[in-house]
Amino acid sequence: MPGVKPFYLYLLPPHLAHLCPIRALAEWLMVSGITDGYLFRKMASGDRVSPQNSHMTSDSFLEMFRQNLLDVKIDPYPYGTHSFRRGGCQWLYTCCRWGLVRICDWGGWSTEFSNLTIVKYLISYVDDPSERREDYMNPNRAPSLKCYTCGRSCHCI
Repeated sequence: MPGVKPFYLYLLPPHLAHLCPIRALAEWLMVSGITDGYLFRKMASGDRVSPQNSHMTSDSFLEMFRQNLLDVKIDPYPYGTHSFRRGGCQWLYTCCRWGLVRICDWGGWSTEFSNLTIVKYLISYVDDPSERREDYMNPNRAPSLKCYTCGRSCHCI
């Protein structure tokens, strides 16, 4: 699709294996048997991947996700497809210490913050518009926190 920036993925360390997109994708390809076409296809009866090369809709995904939650005795009512975007952003912001500009750029959202008063309070000195997109998810990149004294990235922060 024109205008869609690529997402660079990296193998996460073992202690983050449960969040690793590389491991999840590899397992899905092995389990599903998909070798070409859409990665997330419509499902056929018996919980099998549809032999037709047609994509899964968000409504279909949500229904299956909610059924999975019921299977493990979790109330599915509070969860929607937006939960994944919101939860992912919250994880990147709070656990990975990503700045707001970086999250917006990574997600393809607007970084025009001039009219959003609340956002003015969220933008901080750790936002780095010069960071390369391909380094966003790289677990081996240098720290992205800037030293408030010298303005450089350093390991002493």
